[in-house]
Amino acid sequence: MEFRIERSALAEAVAWAAKSLPARSPVPVLGGLMLDAREGRLSISGFDYEASANIEVPAETQAAGRVLVLGRRLLDICRVLPDAVVACALEGTRFTMEGGGTRFGLSTLPTEEYPALPELPASHGTVDAAEFAAAVAQVEMAAARDDSLPVLTGIQLRLDGGSMTLAASDRYRYAVRTMPWKPEGTGSEAVEMVVPGRRLTEISRSLAKSGLIRIGLNGSSGSGGGLIAFEGAGMRTTLRLLEGRLPRYDKLFALDGPAVAVTQREALADAVRRVAVVAEPNSPIRLDFSAQGTVLLQAGYEDDIASQQLTATLTGADDLAVAFNPAYLLEALTSFSGSRVRFELLGAGQRALLSGDPDADDASRDDHRHLLMSVRQLS
Repeated sequence: MEFRIERSALAEAVAWAAKSLPARSPVPVLGGLMLDAREGRLSISGFDYEASANIEVPAETQAAGRVLVLGRRLLDICRVLPDAVVACALEGTRFTMEGGGTRFGLSTLPTEEYPALPELPASHGTVDAAEFAAAVAQVEMAAARDDSLPVLTGIQLRLDGGSMTLAASDRYRYAVRTMPWKPEGTGSEAVEMVVPGRRLTEISRSLAKSGLIRIGLNGSSGSGGGLIAFEGAGMRTTLRLLEGRLPRYDKLFALDGPAVAVTQREALADAVRRVAVVAEPNSPIRLDFSAQGTVLLQAGYEDDIASQQLTATLTGADDLAVAFNPAYLLEALTSFSGSRVRFELLGAGQRALLSGDPDADDASRDDHRHLLMSVRQLS
């Protein structure tokens, strides 16, 4: 095995494939990356049984072959190599890399013990890569961070006709975004699955400049054990689906006779950041909306307090006070892109639904909503 490749191209490809490597594994070969050199190209793969990644890049191949080396060590070397053409070769049981007067030698892992990558599931349709990455970013913050209930760490995808709906919830908030996508075939049955949230976020970011992403599916909806595949710009990755489904959000989002408040989104986000400085951990921030055209933000207790007043409109009530976890409220606000944000409010301790203001001049055409639970006791 022998090939030559530009350091920057090699480093980018290794970094992308290394995203599939497990943090720790009792099986040493799963910490490896497989390099497969063929005429005119180099394929780099990683696999830990839960996720796989494969990328192909152009390379000048003198001798075909493949080698398995420790992925993180290879990534570290690629980062420090001089910016020059890198000559790589398998010399016995050692993989050598030389470029710009610098030479490294790496021990290799047994290729025969490395598991075969899963076959890519049949293509189900395509989606715009940049829009998909933005949609994932809008909902991923609502996914749970601990593994006590694994399904809540995932992002649910629902494919129904020409629309894709992404959803995430940690039981305290629920984010939903609907966007267009192009299905393949004539099947009209909706498909629903839960994908590991952290890995989906990494994949969507890395494929954001790929133009179109092809999505493949294999396995029954919501059953776990199935696979979802993403393919674009020479990069292919698979994820094993999570078991279960998220709670239905249609009834949660249907608020009965709410008061509606509208205010400037960025100004409100800045105010939340300011007044939350004096809030104790897990302490809420209070918003007092008034029909007089204002909202007063307050946080803190006793001597350490902060407040700021902004303009806002309120319909459906004369005055209404609610309180939120400031971190949750700030994340919800920053998930929107329009200039104004709309609150549908039922009162303290009740659900509150945030969305973009459809009457704003720059109103986004996407369907993004974020449900928060307000704090029952106001300070």
